Amino acid sequence: MKHLFGAAAFGLATLIAATAFAHDFKLGDLMIDHPWARASIGKAKAGAAYLTIVNGGSEADRLVAAETPAAKRAELHTHVMKDGVMKMRRLEAVEVAPGEPTVFQPGGLHVMLMGLKAPLTEGETFPLSLTFEKAGTLEITVKIESAKSMEPAMKHKHGS
Repeated sequence: MKHLFGAAAFGLATLIAATAFAHDFKLGDLMIDHPWARASIGKAKAGAAYLTIVNGGSEADRLVAAETPAAKRAELHTHVMKDGVMKMRRLEAVEVAPGEPTVFQPGGLHVMLMGLKAPLTEGETFPLSLTFEKAGTLEITVKIESAKSMEPAMKHKHGS
C-alpha cells in the first residue's frame, strides 16, 4: 500500500511539474511554444523575445506584428551576415509555413524589444501580443530566463 501511495504521489508531482513548465499558446492551427527572453544586463534599454511557432494547418500564415507594454516598440528582426559582419535587420513579416517550426532564437529571428520600460528580471514574465495575417492576434506570456541563456530552459520537439 505504501508503494502504491508513493507511486501516486510521484505521478501527481510529475503532473504538477509538467503543468508548471507547460508554456505554450494556441491560436487556430498555430501553436506558440515556450516564449522566453534573456534577463537584462545592467540598464540595457533593449532586449529580445524568442519562441517557436508551429503551424499545424495546411495553409501558410504570416506573423506581421508584435506589441508589449514592457517596451516602447517591439519589431520582428533577423540577423544577416554582410561583408563578414553580423547585422540585425527589421522584417515586415515572418512566414509561418505549415508542417515546419518557425524558430525565433539568439542569432536568428527574434522579437526586438526597444525602449524597455524596466529591466527584464530573471524569473518574471511579461505579456507579448503577436498578430498574424490570417489567424489574428494572440497574447502570450514570455518567461524571463538567465542573462546567459542561449536557448529555452526546456526544449520541445515537434514532429520527428
